[in-house]
Amino acid sequence: MQMYYDKDVDTDVIADKTIAVIGYGSQGHAQSRNMADSGLNVIVGLRKGGKSWQKAKDDGMNVMTIEDAAKEADIIHILIPDEIQEKVYNEQIKPYVESGNTLSFSHGYNIHFGLIEPDDDVNVVMFAPKGPGSMVRKTYLDGFGIPGLVAVEQDATGDALQLALGMAKAAGFTKAGVIETTFKEETETDLFGEQAVLCGGLTELINAGFQTLVEAGYQPEIAYFETCHEVKLIVDIIYQKGFEGMWKDVSNTAEYGGLTRRNTVIGEEAKKGMKEVLKQIQDGTFKDEFADEYKTGFANLKEMRSAENNEQIEKVGTRLRKACGLQKDDE
Repeated sequence: MQMYYDKDVDTDVIADKTIAVIGYGSQGHAQSRNMADSGLNVIVGLRKGGKSWQKAKDDGMNVMTIEDAAKEADIIHILIPDEIQEKVYNEQIKPYVESGNTLSFSHGYNIHFGLIEPDDDVNVVMFAPKGPGSMVRKTYLDGFGIPGLVAVEQDATGDALQLALGMAKAAGFTKAGVIETTFKEETETDLFGEQAVLCGGLTELINAGFQTLVEAGYQPEIAYFETCHEVKLIVDIIYQKGFEGMWKDVSNTAEYGGLTRRNTVIGEEAKKGMKEVLKQIQDGTFKDEFADEYKTGFANLKEMRSAENNEQIEKVGTRLRKACGLQKDDE
């Protein structure tokens, strides 16, 4: 493992560069503001009149159209959704990319799967936070930062890594530490983590536990507290202290029960399923499926989203979160 901290980064290489951040969503907002606050010359490229245009201006950012930002920049940092990057790049960015420029990303999806194919005379780099944009900004303002990753896919100028590290430092990541990786490794592990554990696996596990208790006759509210609400409490301990620290913080009953029963729930069948999820990421099956889904206007996703919102656990959870003051009525 190669890990970089503030002391390892020479920011002189990036001091006179103009950085265009394309997009002003969760990550675009946080990363552009952090880099600007760190003294870098940052412009934000957006669709004129779009919902983010005025917000970025109100935040004091230098805002231009995507085309003008691409023309102006030495480094173009693309932070728009994966599914639209290819079209936006080809139509609004590629015509203005010059030899020696740097294309930068915070997720390797479009580069790794060949959806965006830069010319050989430009750098292709990535610096990516391991956390949401809200935390990228909050930890920076708190005087620290969030851990991150850095990768170089193409080094046309010989200093691509230092350019990426310079941006990572300005965004606050090297305060916590940045690990060197590859576009392939970041993309495939990120997709796998989202699908098998963090988003897909976790929500399915929580809902299955909730349904098991409700179907056994227990109150839905009690089932929600036990299988969903308390997940954050346990995960926070694991985040801070690891598995060992979590086991020390819970009762002997919980530790023994958890260690002796967890393989009953997450056994060989679940691991077999995880391997299949990873295989479909690696061989491009998921990429092709996601592209087809985008072409339909996310018809299946919208249907699944609606079904999820109507799950009993969601209705019970919304009611309880509001009753406990965790969620406001307008959220």
